[in-house]
Amino acid sequence: MNIAHHIERGYQLYPDKIALIFEDKSFTYKQLNRLVNSVANGLSGLGIKQGDRVVLFLPNIPEFIISYLGILKIGAVVVSVNVMLKSNEVSYIFNDCAAKAIITTESLVENVPEVDLPELQHILIAEGSAKKGMTLAKLIESASPNANAIEMDRHAPASIVYTSGTTGFPKGATLSHGNIISNMYSQNRCCGMQPNDRLLLYLPLFHCFGQNAILNAALNVCATIILKRRFDLEQVLNAIATHQITMFFGVPTVFINLLNSDLSGYNLNSVRYYFTAAAPMPIEVAQTWQDKYGKVINEGYGLTETSPSASYNHDLKYKLGSIGAPIENVEMKVIDDNGNQVEVGELGQIVIRGPNVMLGYWNRPLETAEVIKNGWFHTGDIGRVDEDGFFYIVDRLKDMINMSGFKVYPTEVENLIYQHSSVAEVAVYGVKDAFKGEIVQANIILKPGHIISKEKILEFCSERMAKYKLPCSITFVDSLPKNPTGKVLKRVLRQESSSQLLLPTKC
Repeated sequence: MNIAHHIERGYQLYPDKIALIFEDKSFTYKQLNRLVNSVANGLSGLGIKQGDRVVLFLPNIPEFIISYLGILKIGAVVVSVNVMLKSNEVSYIFNDCAAKAIITTESLVENVPEVDLPELQHILIAEGSAKKGMTLAKLIESASPNANAIEMDRHAPASIVYTSGTTGFPKGATLSHGNIISNMYSQNRCCGMQPNDRLLLYLPLFHCFGQNAILNAALNVCATIILKRRFDLEQVLNAIATHQITMFFGVPTVFINLLNSDLSGYNLNSVRYYFTAAAPMPIEVAQTWQDKYGKVINEGYGLTETSPSASYNHDLKYKLGSIGAPIENVEMKVIDDNGNQVEVGELGQIVIRGPNVMLGYWNRPLETAEVIKNGWFHTGDIGRVDEDGFFYIVDRLKDMINMSGFKVYPTEVENLIYQHSSVAEVAVYGVKDAFKGEIVQANIILKPGHIISKEKILEFCSERMAKYKLPCSITFVDSLPKNPTGKVLKRVLRQESSSQLLLPTKC
């Protein structure tokens, strides 16, 4: 097997069909496959061989897709790196995975150190001029456009995706060809993807969501991908109408943004299917979307370590607020601190077993052993399962707030605050406190034109929630720190906050 068999199948079945559209360029399956082959042969000519690591330090441009598939065709391992990382972070990843080559851009190469990278042999520039190394275009101009993906063992590493890491440096989740192929077929079935679908891809390709759940899944059914560099509201809305997008994938903050914007001048009628993942979808947001547009936002759940998909809500029955049931061939259960499965409705840690679970963290056997026990991946997510086998995320274990011995789950508080008509976005997190251990902090973005006091927000909450769950501190902000997929970075908020109470009499 080889992940890149899907681009070859697209070439064989639909050679003249448009596979990829980016800005003013389009690529048929035949053209795309030939470019992929040229990259594969060019890298082989440089001495890159099966098992070697090649870093993609690239934004959302066609060269990411072409290079990604070319690397896989020769059995090398793709290491996709967040384009927001700086020199010391990039250096750490290079040395951790011992990369032999990097494909990047003229601007991003400035964050690639010139020293202390003993394994790095080749720098290829995919966009801009090559002040360092050589251009990707020059590499492939004389390379043959003919190649076949080599057969790989299902357990052979295909991709290393570095997790964001809440403490210390990130860990490289190593995904096999079998992991990703299994996952993209499940995504195809769950989402009902077809060759005539047109998928908008603005989520970062260096992230597992964009890379596997959208890119690889779309290519696997010979669909058409409309690629954008990033999420830009006007560009995304125009692309939906211009390209008649049929499937729209986003994170919760994207749907919140859309709900808080005036879309009366845009036509979304071509979109038959909406999907969210990467962070919990607030129930109020999902319900408001369904009421306004008459379509559910289907929800997936998973992690980088599970390739990423693990569960789906749902092809048989949709349950508001649920992450659905496990995808085919995957098992999920909820366990207590002793590893015992809990009863229906009880809270515990969600664990996952199946062909989607990563091989492990690259060069981190101890960390791997901490999270994969007897084949079960321990997610660190607190959740429950109902009598129908549908799972629900309560919160991240590390995000749980312990206030004077009471457990407070930020997502529960956020879901309540989202019900207030003046709230656009909210992030709830714990702040260290010398007396209570931790207190509940809420950072709130108000909708345009709305003015409300902290006391009114607290009054709204106190009528609907136990006193110990109430925010002790409320701050109105203009923005929230987010990662490239739009997930709120609560570790950053915790680092920025102090234990000073803004509403001390209410705690």
